[in-house]
Amino acid sequence: MSTEQELKKINPLKQEFQSLLDEDFKDRKLKENEIIKATVTEIMKNFIVVDCKAKSEGMIPIEEFKNDDELSKLKVGSTVDVYLERIESARSGEIVLSREKARKMKSWKKMEKVFETQEELTGYITGKVKGGFICTVDSLACFMPSSQIDVRPLKKIDHLMNTPVKVIATRIDKSRGNVCVSRRAVLEKSKNAEVAEALKNIKEGDIIEDSIVKATTDWGIFLDIHGIDALLHVSDLSHGRVKKPSDLVTIGQKLKVKITKIDPKTNRVSASIKALTEDPYEKIEKKYKVGEVYEGIVTKIMDYGCFVRIEDGIEGLIHSSELDWTNRNIKPSKILSVSQNIKFKIVNIDKDSKRISLSYKAVLDNPWDKVKDSVGKEVKIKVNNVTDKAIFGELLDSKLTGMLHYKEISYDENIENLKRYKKNDTLSVQIIEIKDDKIRFSKRALDKDPLDWFKDNGKKVGDVITTRIHDVSKTGVKVTVDKDKKLIFTIRKSDLAKESADARPEVFSPGNALDAKITELDLKSRKIKLSVKAAQIDEEKSLIAKFGEGATKSGATLKGIFEKAIGSGKKKKKEEK
Repeated sequence: MSTEQELKKINPLKQEFQSLLDEDFKDRKLKENEIIKATVTEIMKNFIVVDCKAKSEGMIPIEEFKNDDELSKLKVGSTVDVYLERIESARSGEIVLSREKARKMKSWKKMEKVFETQEELTGYITGKVKGGFICTVDSLACFMPSSQIDVRPLKKIDHLMNTPVKVIATRIDKSRGNVCVSRRAVLEKSKNAEVAEALKNIKEGDIIEDSIVKATTDWGIFLDIHGIDALLHVSDLSHGRVKKPSDLVTIGQKLKVKITKIDPKTNRVSASIKALTEDPYEKIEKKYKVGEVYEGIVTKIMDYGCFVRIEDGIEGLIHSSELDWTNRNIKPSKILSVSQNIKFKIVNIDKDSKRISLSYKAVLDNPWDKVKDSVGKEVKIKVNNVTDKAIFGELLDSKLTGMLHYKEISYDENIENLKRYKKNDTLSVQIIEIKDDKIRFSKRALDKDPLDWFKDNGKKVGDVITTRIHDVSKTGVKVTVDKDKKLIFTIRKSDLAKESADARPEVFSPGNALDAKITELDLKSRKIKLSVKAAQIDEEKSLIAKFGEGATKSGATLKGIFEKAIGSGKKKKKEEK
């Protein structure tokens, strides 16, 4: 027999009473994890006893009633809200209650409601933590970021500690028990209301005589206009260029301004000083003409050019390309300096965009005018730089710089010639080209061209000339055609003989004479081609034409024709003797 069966047998009346009691409490509808009403039945030293119509009375620690001086007002018969944590079984008859959790639950419900409506709450800043402060609102410990304690950074907050402050809940997370609040939002809301009311007294176009400078930045000035914050942007200070607003005004100074814009959505107000004066660009085309020369003062130097003040409120730009005739990419600081008084020529006036283009080099002598007709003339240059393939030199009578390519040093076109020159050497050269502000020099143009030998001797394509072997290589032979050995040409292996067996370079020796035909002669492009093979073919054709008529009919061979030709030549020489 089980224990329960034994109990029923021993005390059936008690078991029946317990069943009736359990049935009665089912109708009272007590639910765990909810706030219920309870009546105080006894106030003890450490506990408050309450009746919540459960099987037994509940006991709550007296510490949970000490908040807000609640304990002093508490008496037997008082009704309090408690949190039902747990209903024990009918056997034990115990019930677990909490006054503190009930208070927090009510606070959470209130917090959720006011978060949606953005109502103001009263809180107490009770401590400082990393990144902000602890603000207690209705028994909830909330977090207030440092940026949300005021509309401006505060060095000290002692005056705000443990005193009532108005806040707005900005973020809640019930699952984590986190609430973020903001005092700044309340202050801004109040400020916006005041500003909105003050904005009713001003309108766009109003002239304010007594606006006060509150602060300055690199991009503008903050003004106080009858309690309204307004911005005076740096571009609205003057028609001219302003470096720093702080150079023009001081904190607390009164300024006369014109209201230019009011944004009712953001309550932002914009003001202007330059709107009170006439725009000098309105009559600029009458005062200044394109192409004319004027004077001005350099106000600012940038990487791309210089700004020049023509008059108060009017500035023009000298682009770096308009500073120097000889260097289009020169640094402006190498030519001009701030506060320098200069002459310039107006290049363009754009009234709509308020831009004026100026030229400094236009009032200087143009060195290009001196050299524009100098192609073919001999000049002297000073070497500025020697690179891997060229020499860059400056004309002695100007700052113009040109290039002397290594192929233009001498007619042999040897790159090793560059090693003979160094910086600051003076050279005599000829200007061979001026194009797109670039000058090309030639040194060899001052010397007699060795190729003139062909012209001087009346040589042309098809002529056969006698050459002398200068050098032999695997790919061919180098030959000279003149006595001075200035003209050296290469005859390729394939052009050394008609028969491939005879075209081997190793059978030739330096100093031997070779008859070669001119197969290409272009003196302008300096292209010349010689061929021994072509000369042999022409000689063969000539012999056949002279001795071979009818030879093929009589059975004569080419060898026989050559022997006959040689024999006739010997006979003729004997007769001449």
